[in-house]
Amino acid sequence: MREIILGKLKEIEEKENVKILHCAESGSRAWGFASPDSDYDVRFVYVRSKDFYLKLEQTRDVIEWQVDEVLDINGWDIQKALRLLYKSNPTLFEWNGSPIVYKTTDEWGRVANIINRYFIKKSGVYHYLSTAKSNYREYLRGEQVKYKKYFYVLRPILACKWIIAEGTPPPMLFSELVEKYLEDELKPDVEKLVEIKMKSPEISMGDRIESLNAYIEKNISDIEKQLEEMPYEKERNWEELNKIFLSMF
Repeated sequence: MREIILGKLKEIEEKENVKILHCAESGSRAWGFASPDSDYDVRFVYVRSKDFYLKLEQTRDVIEWQVDEVLDINGWDIQKALRLLYKSNPTLFEWNGSPIVYKTTDEWGRVANIINRYFIKKSGVYHYLSTAKSNYREYLRGEQVKYKKYFYVLRPILACKWIIAEGTPPPMLFSELVEKYLEDELKPDVEKLVEIKMKSPEISMGDRIESLNAYIEKNISDIEKQLEEMPYEKERNWEELNKIFLSMF
C-alpha cells in the first residue's frame, strides 16, 4: 500500500504541477488502532510555482485527490498551512507528528524546526475538548454504541491532559497517551477495546461500557474547568513564517 500511495503522490505532483513537501497518515492508522477495513487517511502539504502566488484572482488552496473505501487523499497549499499554523491549528501538529510519514523534504524540515513555537495550549485544549464532547454526545450515550467512537472521545481527553501537563502538542499514538495519562484501573478496559477495534469492522457495535462512560463524563467536566482557568497566550508573530514561505522559491 505504501508503494501505491507514493505512486499517487507522484501522480498529484505531475498533474497538479506542485511539489509535495510533507505527506503523512492522519487517521486511525497513525493513532495505532486501525480496524481491518480502515481506510488510509493520506494528508499532504504542497507548494506551487512562485508565479501562482502572484495572481490577483483568488486561487484554490486545497487538493482533494481521491476518496473511496481504501484511500482518502487530500492536501493543503503551504500558504494555507502556514496561515493555519499561525493560528495554532491542531491538524498541522498532527500531520507533523505522525508516526507514518510517506514523504518529507528539507523545506518541510524548516517548518518542523519551528512548529512547536506556534503551539497555543489553550487553543489545543479547546479543540480536543470540543472533539471529545461532540463525539460523546452523538455516539456514546445510547445502550448500544459503536466501539470505534470510544477512541474519538478517549484520545482527545488524553490529549487535553497531555497539553495541560506538558504544554506541547500531544503525540499521535494512542498508546503513548494511555501509558502516561490514563488511570491504571481503566487500562484493562481500554486494552480490550483496542483489541476489539483492531479485529472488528469499523461498524462493530456493542453494549455501552459504563466504566469508560463515567470516566469520560468526569474528565470532560474537569477539563472544562481547567480550560476556563487557562490564561490567554501572547499572539505569535508572522516573521518566521514569512521567511519560511519565501525560502520555498
